[in-house]
Amino acid sequence: MTDRPIQRRLTSILCADVTGYSRLMGEDEEATLATLTDHRRTIDALIERHYGRIVSTAGDSVLAEFASIVEAVQCAVDIQHELKAKNEALPASRRMLFRIGVNLGDVMVRENDLFGDGVNLAARLQEVAEPGGICISGAVYDQVRNKLSVSFDYLGPRTVKNFSNEVPIYRLRLGTESPTGQPAATAAPPPAAVAERHLDQERRVRALLRQAMIMGVVMVFLFVLNMVTNSRSWWWYWPVLGMSMFLAMRAINVFVFPDHDRRSRKRRRREKADGEDEQVPGLPPFPPPPPPPPRR
Repeated sequence: MTDRPIQRRLTSILCADVTGYSRLMGEDEEATLATLTDHRRTIDALIERHYGRIVSTAGDSVLAEFASIVEAVQCAVDIQHELKAKNEALPASRRMLFRIGVNLGDVMVRENDLFGDGVNLAARLQEVAEPGGICISGAVYDQVRNKLSVSFDYLGPRTVKNFSNEVPIYRLRLGTESPTGQPAATAAPPPAAVAERHLDQERRVRALLRQAMIMGVVMVFLFVLNMVTNSRSWWWYWPVLGMSMFLAMRAINVFVFPDHDRRSRKRRRREKADGEDEQVPGLPPFPPPPPPPPRR
């Protein structure tokens, strides 16, 4: 009998976990278990309402999957709202707050269990979230940013455990839903734009370093030339002073006013492209180049 091949699929993963569960159990086990049971009943009902499936429950944690990433995030929002209302009836020291992480990723499926980086990242996002909060990955944000009436805060690329690359993470701003039901505005930049900005800044820093190295070699050459030709008259520091001022201005542009320099270069590229495509009104289009002469 041969083992069945591993099945893989792209799915939406929700991971929830209680904050301070050990402390709550240490203070009052029976009351904590009763609260957890009541909260779990609410969570399970909301997962089912949003067409999700509970994958596993270990102690105070819940792992669920959804066919729709929009339903997964909306379920997380509804869970936090429902649990907030329930916690308001409890003493502050006995309130049970869940942290939730939502990820969209490829997973391995064995029977009813899910495995792989997609699941692990959802668990790491849950660890980043504040008690009573929700964190999502950049892949999730790209899919839901214009489809839900919530706002987002971009936390930037974060280093998470067992992942070699940094992960862009967003935090949901709960309680900022739009009263019209339309997607709320968000000032968070998309991960692609942030990555492009970082790459552009790195290119400009490297270009500045190259210029500094070249000018450093020129400065040394001028000093040596001055010593060999006429050591009594020091003229080499005048061009060196000019080059130093140029490098200082370039450094200010790169490090102090990066956005201004970036906008200027974009404007120059746009003007160049417009000039290449410009056609004088009233004249026929530019004729095509003549065909090459026939080969004999």
